[in-house]
Amino acid sequence: MAQFATIIIPCRNEEEYIGKCLDSIIAQDYPKENLEVFVADGMSDDKTREIVADYCQKYSFIKLLDNPRKFTPFALNIGIKNSSGKIIVRMDAHADYAKDYVSRCIGAMNDSDADNVGGRVMVMPRDNSLASRAIALCLSSFFGAGNAIYKTKIIENPVEVDTVFCGCYRREVFDRIGLFDERMTRSQDMEFNMRLKRAGGKIMIFPGIVVKYFPKASFSDFFVHNFWDGVWAVYPLKFVKMPLKLRHYIPLIFFLGSLSLLIVAFFWKPAILALATSIIFYFAVSLCFSLEVAIREKEWHYVFLMPIAFAIRHFGYGIGSFYGIIKLLMPIHNHTTNSHW
Repeated sequence: MAQFATIIIPCRNEEEYIGKCLDSIIAQDYPKENLEVFVADGMSDDKTREIVADYCQKYSFIKLLDNPRKFTPFALNIGIKNSSGKIIVRMDAHADYAKDYVSRCIGAMNDSDADNVGGRVMVMPRDNSLASRAIALCLSSFFGAGNAIYKTKIIENPVEVDTVFCGCYRREVFDRIGLFDERMTRSQDMEFNMRLKRAGGKIMIFPGIVVKYFPKASFSDFFVHNFWDGVWAVYPLKFVKMPLKLRHYIPLIFFLGSLSLLIVAFFWKPAILALATSIIFYFAVSLCFSLEVAIREKEWHYVFLMPIAFAIRHFGYGIGSFYGIIKLLMPIHNHTTNSHW
């Protein structure tokens, strides 16, 4: 008999994607009598709530939950507290799920001793613009995503990892180690999974589980997103001991090195040469990866677009991490008043 499962979708102002996300859930081959879907909405001021309410009227297993504090960890915890499922499946409104996604997640969990399972993320362009396609390719590249297995590698067998995209959890995990840290308005999944691993839990990726994810479509939005990702690679250290992988800090190291050389150059001219050398080396490496993408995709525009996407990814993240260091030195304030937090 199928286990009862709860799907939780945190969202805010997702009128463009929430319908597509819910359609992919409705199309799941998992028995609907053993499924409840919570859309935990952060008081959207677009048509998101209206769209979800329409789905709620048509499908009794879909419910709209209010998240007056707006941010993701609050949404997740509201969903968990209201859940009846022995399995908790977190889903993202910006993603599309194969019809066997839920059944594969639960099957993989039952066939293993894992506490949290996930799959490979196929990063897809949000639209057909060159910028959107370049951003998707950037996030699928080793140069853009580092060694994040769930984004860049095609695996043949299940493998144990530190974190997965969204994740499918055993309900008892939350009873054992607590809920998501509500101070972490970003990176809450990484902090939770770190806590889970420290408690002896196991997190695994299974190759048969695939998610299509749609990132930002414009370079300006991509920069803002990476900036705040960079902030939250560092700022959580104010609350918890959460060392991340080296790939999370390389943009910060490069940015601080470049900034230091620039400052030193005002007093010691040879530093200009060192700065120029490092920047030239960076763009040479970027160009090599860009050429590889252009050849693989058979599209010469990427020779020019990919260096832009890579630079936005790295410098946006690095600058954000530098700002995160500044935030570490400032008194804690009510960050939930900031729309980006």
